[in-house]
Amino acid sequence: MELTEIRDRLDTIDAQLLDLFCERMKLAAEVAASKKKSGKAVFDPAREREKLSRVAEQVPEELVPQAVALFSLLMSMNKAEQSRILSAGDPHSIAEMTKSALKPADVPFPARASIACQGVEGAYSQIAASRLFRLPSITFFASFDGVCRAVKDGLVRYGVLPIENSTAGSVNAVYDLLAEYRFHIVRSIRLKIDHNLLAKPGTRIEGIREVWSHEQAIAQCAGYLESLSVRVHVCENTAQAAEAVASSSRTDVAALSSRVCADLYGLDLLDEDVQDSDNNYTRFVVISAEPEIYAGATRASLMLTVSHEPGSLYRVLERFYALGINLVKLESRPIPGRDFEFIFYFDLDCPVSAPSFIELLDSLGDVCERYWYFGSYTEVL
Repeated sequence: MELTEIRDRLDTIDAQLLDLFCERMKLAAEVAASKKKSGKAVFDPAREREKLSRVAEQVPEELVPQAVALFSLLMSMNKAEQSRILSAGDPHSIAEMTKSALKPADVPFPARASIACQGVEGAYSQIAASRLFRLPSITFFASFDGVCRAVKDGLVRYGVLPIENSTAGSVNAVYDLLAEYRFHIVRSIRLKIDHNLLAKPGTRIEGIREVWSHEQAIAQCAGYLESLSVRVHVCENTAQAAEAVASSSRTDVAALSSRVCADLYGLDLLDEDVQDSDNNYTRFVVISAEPEIYAGATRASLMLTVSHEPGSLYRVLERFYALGINLVKLESRPIPGRDFEFIFYFDLDCPVSAPSFIELLDSLGDVCERYWYFGSYTEVL
């Protein structure tokens, strides 16, 4: 056959496939009604295994992988549709609660609010908070957990926490706290981080024997610190390191901190922009005890656990693919007390009002053990 004839034949087959696909998806409503009546779960692993096994037997050996992938995707889309139907109108469903948390389009993100930050004045968290809010009322706490407790107890409306760095990776302690407190993320910002070497007035760089800073800053400046041949001392925060250097009686110590801290604590700038990579950004998130979603939110964060068996994570990823949702981050953390089992964190790029996203929220329950939706928000660049 000529190419045009082959393409005509393909178009005919595709039209037949499309009709059958639409018919198959319409049956999802009947399946959902039957499962609701019988109390059966949307995901039936035994039925799915049996179906895929039959598919593999009915095609030539060289087409088995493609056929299994095709029918896995078809079943995933059908299950998502069943979940959407079963959850429709349920005020306790994640999708309905998300809709309730969505602010009207004319309600802007607040310019003034009470904020909790870790560290002291001059900390990068404080700088991030000042960029996220025009007039923040900031209270400082000694630890990330202190920030979370302040939000949980209602002492402040929001907390601002670092969650990941472009060179040093994720801030694991914050991920663990997100899992523990089940907070909601309402905003995020990518902040350019420029570390500077600060010391008491009159100190010369060749006289420095020890450098103090937060562990993330130390990791981001590892190459520079190695070139100085100095010891490092880990502090709770970069600004606290600057404050400690200023109050120390020693003259052979320096801090890795923001430039702001030089003026705040009366220190000299011995060297600037000493991070190993110029592309050094830290992402900070704004957390709240209650869900708040503002118009224009395009980024979402989820946490979930899956069963400890082959293919369990694949089923989750397949659902994202089936609904056309872009995954921009995947992070895993061990579950305490459960060997070789993990919590997975996902960041998705999808408007909160997109029908596919709403469908996703009510269809994840059948492909994971449990999950938590941290919220949808705008990321400030």
